[in-house]
Amino acid sequence: MSPAGRRAAVLGAPIAHSLSPVLHRAAYREMGLTGWSYDRFEVDEDGIAPFLGEIAAGGDDWAGLSLTMPLKRAVIPLLDGIGDTAASVGAVNTVVFTADGRRLGENTDVPGMIAALRERGVESVPRAAVLGAGATASSALAALARVCTGEVTAYVRSRERAEEMRGWGERLGVAVATADWADAPRALTAPLVIATTPAGAADALAAAVPERPGTLFDVLYEPWPTPLAAAWAGRGGQVLGGLDLLVHQAALQVEMMTGRAPAPLAAMRAAGEAALAARTA
Repeated sequence: MSPAGRRAAVLGAPIAHSLSPVLHRAAYREMGLTGWSYDRFEVDEDGIAPFLGEIAAGGDDWAGLSLTMPLKRAVIPLLDGIGDTAASVGAVNTVVFTADGRRLGENTDVPGMIAALRERGVESVPRAAVLGAGATASSALAALARVCTGEVTAYVRSRERAEEMRGWGERLGVAVATADWADAPRALTAPLVIATTPAGAADALAAAVPERPGTLFDVLYEPWPTPLAAAWAGRGGQVLGGLDLLVHQAALQVEMMTGRAPAPLAAMRAAGEAALAARTA
């Protein structure tokens, strides 16, 4: 099919805050894909099957979907297949519609996180800490399987979450220790800290940032900077934010959905930064 007239979108609940349309549309403009569109739709777990059914009945103009919470795991039984990375973390954030009508799922969060770290010179660390235990935390462990040579400590709020993280570590080949959230200030001494918690959950840790912090990867992008990220940067530590992750994982999605590479990373980042600045203003 011609590149003209293809559709894509991001689905989730809530979804109004998503920057994905800004990034993907910027990529389309830079790549000259004038016939492409990218929208957002509020879709929850009960709505994902009907939404995919409507796409199947509507023809072949759809190229793909980006998925956020709570759909990354709920979509898996509805797909014709998933890639190795998605299978390794049990989460799909990308669906590509093939020419023969199949729905294939993949996870670009993991390679996106690795690419963002490498862009900042973080190739290998002897140990790391993860704050939180949700779907993004499992993706963080998968990324750390490629970056961390030693133990990863996950700071969680419950015994069930601790068991989940240790289980993910076993599946991903990462040595994972767990600790109670009350001890989370200790996490900040690790050379690499990945914060995967919701907005506000790690704010109190800002007071515990050490004198010489390493690298913090806080996956939030709004509000930004978080108190933890601001305190970290104030101490001279390197900080990566949610926009770094979003841009890199979105670039991979663009390449998968359009079949063209490389995606225009700089243009996508500039568009995301401008959108966030406008929201702050």
